[in-house]
Amino acid sequence: MRREAVSGAKPRWLAAQACRAVLDRGQALDEAFASVLGEVEDGRDRSLVRRLANGVMRDWPALDFLVRELLERPMKAGDRIVFFLLAVAVHELRDGREPEHAVVHAAVAAAAGVRGGRLRGLVNAVLRNFLRRRDALEAMVAEDPARSRGYPRWLIDRIETDWPAEAGSILAAGNRVPPLWLRVNRRRWSREQALDVLTRAGFRAHLPDGFADAVMLDERVRVSKLPGIAEGALSVQDGAAQLVVDELELADGQRVLDACAAPGGKSAHILERAEVELTALDIDGERLKRVGENLERLGCNAKLKVGNAAEPGTWWDGRLFDRVLVDAPCSATGVIRRHPDVRWLRRPSDVEALVAAQRAMLDALWPLLKPGGILVYATCSVLVVENAGQVQSFLERHADARVIEHTELPGRSTGPGRQLLPGDEDCDGFFSLAARRLQ
Repeated sequence: MRREAVSGAKPRWLAAQACRAVLDRGQALDEAFASVLGEVEDGRDRSLVRRLANGVMRDWPALDFLVRELLERPMKAGDRIVFFLLAVAVHELRDGREPEHAVVHAAVAAAAGVRGGRLRGLVNAVLRNFLRRRDALEAMVAEDPARSRGYPRWLIDRIETDWPAEAGSILAAGNRVPPLWLRVNRRRWSREQALDVLTRAGFRAHLPDGFADAVMLDERVRVSKLPGIAEGALSVQDGAAQLVVDELELADGQRVLDACAAPGGKSAHILERAEVELTALDIDGERLKRVGENLERLGCNAKLKVGNAAEPGTWWDGRLFDRVLVDAPCSATGVIRRHPDVRWLRRPSDVEALVAAQRAMLDALWPLLKPGGILVYATCSVLVVENAGQVQSFLERHADARVIEHTELPGRSTGPGRQLLPGDEDCDGFFSLAARRLQ
């Protein structure tokens, strides 16, 4: 039995490969998808690979435990891919979307290329054993918080410490598939016009309150099929990230810096809002190319600069900015529902390094702001040390900074700054602070 001969075998094999790339090799899931999806032409199979791999990321502690429990002896290192194939299949059996016999059959076929197919019997036996012992095994999963919640223990502890009353909802939100938010390019049409076009094209959508440029789809669809996407009239961007431009208080003629610009969504939104002189800065030249490509699709222009935001002497021309956006590198703990691999790629030591980098950026960029100008600091994190803690320390170091409250925008006050937790307004987790430099 060849893998290609059984319907669904290949997508499950590729999903296992993507999971192994993340969990054994530390590769980002998007990069893993870029490697494996080239082998799939059918759009439904590509979607299946993504769905299965994302599902394993959200449920890895339970799946790792279950597969180990079901195996009579540890799997040899050379057969490691079969461990992930079993994890994909057990996830799918627990998910219940497909008939059990079809899942088992496809997984067995997917193992055909390993050791000449000699592990197909093992795959079949393990999965059927899971189905027989399912209730008892699930009870064992429920006994351990990391297994039942799908997060590393250290991250559960941090979230429970920072958000004791909200921790359960934060963790649950991170395991839900996010909705599809769209940003309307107001230079092309209003969001009411965009909604009308989407509705007439057969897409169910609505206009969420409090988000000036947002349309939310009521169901997930293939983005390329949406009217206006190819022409730059619509872009994919979560609602929380869209609020940054409101805090910048943009006006025509301003000189604006987007200090960590890649992949370019916020740069584009800035240029859609006002006729400004924008410098889009990023430390990664390859990622900065994506910014240029995104802006070109939207018909926008910016000055692209490769450089470290914490070292302005290497890229700054000496002219002060009216507005500075510091969309800082962070733990990304607010976008775990969108990037479930983040929970397995981050380590506690990473957070400490990120906090130090954020602090250096803020201190280096604040002097580049004109008196009366506005700096907005933003992260897609839920960790206090990166958010309210970081900006409180910044304000203590810079007596010439005054917080601008934006109580009209969605989000909860955290002292200095505004926080959206994952699931608030159906958004990603996101933090921001706007500060004006005194005259």
